[in-house]
Amino acid sequence: MALFFFRRLLFAACLIFAVSSASVWLVSLAPGDFVTQTLGTTGTAGEAARLRARLGIDRSAGQLYVAWLGGLTHFDLGRSFIDDRPVLALVTERAMNTALLAAVALLVATVTGVGLGTYAGRHAAGWLSSLIGAGSLALLSVPPLLMSLLLVWIAARTRWLPVGGMRSAVGEQGPVDVLRHLVAPALALALPMAASFERLQARAVSDTLRARFVLATRARGVSDRWVLWRVAMKPALRTLAAVYGLAMAGLFSGSFAVEVVTAWPGLGRLMVDALRLRDVSLVAGCALAGSVLLAMATLLGDALLVLVDPRASE
Repeated sequence: MALFFFRRLLFAACLIFAVSSASVWLVSLAPGDFVTQTLGTTGTAGEAARLRARLGIDRSAGQLYVAWLGGLTHFDLGRSFIDDRPVLALVTERAMNTALLAAVALLVATVTGVGLGTYAGRHAAGWLSSLIGAGSLALLSVPPLLMSLLLVWIAARTRWLPVGGMRSAVGEQGPVDVLRHLVAPALALALPMAASFERLQARAVSDTLRARFVLATRARGVSDRWVLWRVAMKPALRTLAAVYGLAMAGLFSGSFAVEVVTAWPGLGRLMVDALRLRDVSLVAGCALAGSVLLAMATLLGDALLVLVDPRASE
């Protein structure tokens, strides 16, 4: 098992380095730069040249990459051209916001999906199970982007929830205010994922309850509740655990679009602004933070899979 996690950690490190390195090259080689995006046609050639020299972007893509690698060795990701702040501090702040959004959405999706899926799998012939299945199929057809647009529209029409952002401009700005702003983006991510979890869990529970070892346990006179939670549940979770890491990876990628729609100040919005203005250091920092979150999610998914099924580490 130790060798299994060592291989996963090594792969995660390679993934983080490859993604962040590729982002530096791609932004450096793309047409235009921060100066052309900010000055446009209003500045002279001399002003543009002086600004490029001051920002250090008058070098080739290879020189920019070498300078970025040199800074990375002592955890210096440069300064953002947009905010004139250290990239590490800015990216860390936004990554925490994205992690909060993803964690809440994952918790809601897991509890809802596993709970409803277990009920639907245990009572496969009931009308409520059919209703749950129909609702899951409907939610699966709505991507997080459209779900966020729908929730923002509902919030604007009903005024039950804030339309966007993370904190109110006026009034109370404590944890309760953050939670109110968190509802719409978290549900936009959680509902489609919960529907996917429900479908997987319902099928797994239904198949497990028909397995021979479960039928043999029931033949001994054990109660159905004990059979479900003490015998069948752990084998039934194998299917969900096998895709949990991929689901969390998709959660982070989907959160970028949701953050833009709901104005949640996370990595997604920051990455869009950095790409639009060709802020090389900030794009690389966002890619680095995003790949770290992705690697952590994958490792957590692998750990859950090994916990449910130790054979996965072989």
